[in-house]
Amino acid sequence: MDPPRTRYCGSVLIDLNVGALHEPVTGRWWSPADVRGRTGARAAFLAAQGVAPGDRVFLHHGNTLEFFADLLAVWRLGACAIPVDPRLTAFELETLATSARPRVSVWRENPSAEIVAALNRAGTVCVPADGNGAASLPPPAYTLDDDALILFTSGTTGQPKGVVHTHRSLRAQWMGLRRHLGLGAYRRTLCTLPSHFGHGLICNSLFPWLAGQDLYITPPFKPELVTQLGRMIDAHGITFLSSVPAMWRLALKTSSPPTGRTLARVTCGSAPLSGGLWGDVQRWTGTHDVWNAYGITETASWLAGTSVSGFAPEDGLIGEAWGGVVRVLKSRDPSVPPDDAEACAPGESGHVWVSTAALMRGYLDRDDLTHAVVSGGWFVTGDIGTLDDRGWLYLRGREREEINKGGIKVYPGDVDAVAERFEHALDVCTFAIDDALQGEDVALAIVLRQRDDEALRALHTWMAHHLAVHQMPRRWYVMDEIPRTSRGKVNRKDIAAACAALKPVDMARISRGTA
Repeated sequence: MDPPRTRYCGSVLIDLNVGALHEPVTGRWWSPADVRGRTGARAAFLAAQGVAPGDRVFLHHGNTLEFFADLLAVWRLGACAIPVDPRLTAFELETLATSARPRVSVWRENPSAEIVAALNRAGTVCVPADGNGAASLPPPAYTLDDDALILFTSGTTGQPKGVVHTHRSLRAQWMGLRRHLGLGAYRRTLCTLPSHFGHGLICNSLFPWLAGQDLYITPPFKPELVTQLGRMIDAHGITFLSSVPAMWRLALKTSSPPTGRTLARVTCGSAPLSGGLWGDVQRWTGTHDVWNAYGITETASWLAGTSVSGFAPEDGLIGEAWGGVVRVLKSRDPSVPPDDAEACAPGESGHVWVSTAALMRGYLDRDDLTHAVVSGGWFVTGDIGTLDDRGWLYLRGREREEINKGGIKVYPGDVDAVAERFEHALDVCTFAIDDALQGEDVALAIVLRQRDDEALRALHTWMAHHLAVHQMPRRWYVMDEIPRTSRGKVNRKDIAAACAALKPVDMARISRGTA
């Protein structure tokens, strides 16, 4: 006999104890009662399209009021939601749909004929986000261990890698965050991040909103909105927002700071704030509680952060675990049980492993990938870090990004942190280049406010003063813009490929001051 299926009794998703939803840009908003009514109507509409327990649903209309009602409606029906980047091409969408096999694909704006045809070939039907059925809420049709969310982290043009979270792992995340962080700072939360990945959706948005806090949602990563960030915070009395470093590089240069002093807390994820940028953000926001938040899609995003007393901004500082356990081990081999592996000494760099109740169920139909990173309930993050004698976590960089310079490891993040503090730096990216003698060497791409020889000499002097000899870039590229993903991240390999087509700066000549 199958074991009994545990219902989500008393959960926020049955009671729909949500806060209000606001769109600051359009002025639209829904009260909690509006959300409940819309969720019931959308659940009825999707059920009429054939959505049933166990089905999967693509959601293409993120960062809108309708997206959040549709997300709850999908869950109410016992189906699994798959938020999708709306910028994907027909080819990419067909690749994902072939892998995930969603029953329907929900669009707020009509997709192109090419996209409709591509999804139809994968057996997926496109439906609108404005169709409604009866407004009553159906009883919940899911259990704690049913799949709730699939987030694709790569593979839109090749072999997709979809992270599968259950209702149990998501609920564990929200309960853990509430225990460690409370709700006081999250009364009016602003999300400017994309809602098709974990940071923006699971933590920035759903954590406070499903606990009854008001959520203000904007289109993601719009430069024209970032330039008005201070004004938006004041206009709506925002108490919390999360962010990425790229947003702050623009906001600090283009937006006046808020004056209402309502911000109680700010987190920054996807990549750590450097010490210099961190201090600038504290001054701009008017709060000391600007925290690096460390998280990975596989762990439902946030798993550690700077909720420690007496901290000072410092390169790579993360802080303490939020509801899980963090270890730094000498091995990243999943065949060696983490409980048996040798731990690194305080301050010694190693592989970051985490144990959390919010861990994913696994990668969609990719047990091979799952077994490569999960061992006995522990997950190897792919990050290199240290724990100090206080148990505080510091990150050095991603293991796959390490530059192996003749056997000496150079962490690109360390070089980035120095370069971005240069007075004329607007954006930076350090990456590996091939070297016949040492295997790899260091290259730097940088966007500069001022790019004449005088500025370049000052840059070289700054870097030489702050970096060890083995960390100094051997090749330098000045770019107009450093491309970033929809998550605000850089792909160092992509930047390396883009720079390969550019002529490097002759820094040796410039640093000597010769013509």
